[in-house]
Amino acid sequence: MNSSKMLNEIQISQIKEHLNNAQNPLFFFDNDPDGLCSFILLQKYIGRGKGFPVKSSPLDKNYLRKINELNPDYLFILDVPVVLEEFFEEIKKINLPVVWIDHHNTEKSKIPDFVNYYNPFLEKDFPSSTTYLCYEATKKKEDLWITIAGSISDNFVPEVYEEFKKIYPDLSLDSSDAFEILYNSRIGVIANLLNCGLKDKTTNVIKMIKFLMNVKSPYDVLEKTPKNREMHEKFEIINKKLKKFLERAQEEANASDKLVFFEYGGDTSMSAEISNRLKYFFPGRIIFVAYVSEGFVNISGRGENVKRILEKTLKQGNFENARGGGHENAVGARIMKKDLDAFREKIKEFVNKG
Repeated sequence: MNSSKMLNEIQISQIKEHLNNAQNPLFFFDNDPDGLCSFILLQKYIGRGKGFPVKSSPLDKNYLRKINELNPDYLFILDVPVVLEEFFEEIKKINLPVVWIDHHNTEKSKIPDFVNYYNPFLEKDFPSSTTYLCYEATKKKEDLWITIAGSISDNFVPEVYEEFKKIYPDLSLDSSDAFEILYNSRIGVIANLLNCGLKDKTTNVIKMIKFLMNVKSPYDVLEKTPKNREMHEKFEIINKKLKKFLERAQEEANASDKLVFFEYGGDTSMSAEISNRLKYFFPGRIIFVAYVSEGFVNISGRGENVKRILEKTLKQGNFENARGGGHENAVGARIMKKDLDAFREKIKEFVNKG
């Protein structure tokens, strides 16, 4: 648990000023609970704006249609690690103010001068969550539970968790391990409900967002009602699938000392969920989970220095249309299906070399 303030007072003041100036903001947020909760905190703070999840990273010019459709006066980008230059080139042409809040390890040289960029990782090499960065700006105590749900889902326990435990002892654990809280507490159930809700069809995602904007208490999320029925039903469906995949993955993990490389398919991608659980169950292993779909494979990696392993694999493998990145110990990648066997062998090679 980190007790340091992530943003300085000037940065917090600037973010507040941007929010207050934005009369018709558009929020693009990463398609996970950290991104969603970041958006919820900022939208509730100003009470206006539209939000849309970025389901296929990086953020590219395909998302410009939302800007053309809604004609916002401000653009907020939340928890999105990569934005393509082509996207920013078009934004610059229309002189749209941009606020980008993130916590990933990003090359500062790739941030355009006109973008208001806030990322403590550039100055302090320790973890955070985008949700917590947004909470530092908004600081609405009634939204503390949203902050915790978004943060623990991204393997981060902020200092305000101690305050949360006092307010909601029945939702929390006396632990500083984010995954333990995520998998064994009721605030963790909320985080998983939100995560599963984001995997639903667009109309249900929009309904969930509207519900979260008006919800008064975390208990309103935990209790299944007509207002959140779809979110609970999606959670139940995905949880059943997740348990089946985890049983198979754990069998493979039991047969391996260093590397777990698990492949699966189906109608729902849950690579991040499977890889996080495997990391929790097998903390000393390098974890790679590959969701195989038509033409492409989405990959989630976990473990010590896994980013270095991924970067070396992508560089030496020279795979067509491959991309990837993330944190030192948690990464994501996308490769073509035809390259999966070669990718797996390269990963094995680097893991065995240590």
